[in-house]
Amino acid sequence: MNESDDAPRGYASPPCLAHELDPAYFDPLAVDPQQARDVARWRTATRERLLAERRALSVAERAAITAALAGHLSRLLAARFDTLEGRVISAYWPIRGEPDLRPLMAEWHGAGAIVALPVVEVKAAPLAFRRWTPETRMIRGDWNIPVPPPEAERLVPQVALAPLVGWALGEDGAGWRLGYGGGYFDRTLAALDPRPFTVGVGFEAARLATIYPQPHDVPLDRIVTETGLHERATRGSGE
Repeated sequence: MNESDDAPRGYASPPCLAHELDPAYFDPLAVDPQQARDVARWRTATRERLLAERRALSVAERAAITAALAGHLSRLLAARFDTLEGRVISAYWPIRGEPDLRPLMAEWHGAGAIVALPVVEVKAAPLAFRRWTPETRMIRGDWNIPVPPPEAERLVPQVALAPLVGWALGEDGAGWRLGYGGGYFDRTLAALDPRPFTVGVGFEAARLATIYPQPHDVPLDRIVTETGLHERATRGSGE
């Protein structure tokens, strides 16, 4: 196992930003408390397994996966939008073996897109988004994750990328995300109006039969892995 390219271990990743369920996060829509507890235990065990499998990837394997994934993601956004110029794209700062999209972030910036990174400004509240450029002086935010400083411009994303610990497609083709368990991403999507175009970014090996969606889970518009595109309309992959 080689993790020399990882940031310090032990931190979660935006847009989720917590390893375990935030103590302040309560789902008032859950119908069956026992079922919700069972799902939470299953998700914890599944999350730990998937993270261990991801850590076991070599640097070369991870780089090859990321390169293929980045190509599919670039083509998806090019096909979806006439131009990225002036469009606000929320990305993420990669840690814990996640696909490293920082070269793409710089490429989007160079093409005139406005790149943002999510920030926890208030615990158990929707995320804020601060502008990032290749010249941004990053600071350490919650969970020691690098974020743009408070004086950076605040933005509302039109495209939101979400790193996936695990993922699944529903019977209707909806994309479901298993994150780190903090609920920040779902809480943020529920608060944003209009809702951004959401893309989950992860590894094909992290595909699950289901995540047992709960009332607070928000489906993704697309999921991209190294094998291609997974979307609601086709319930399949490939571009």
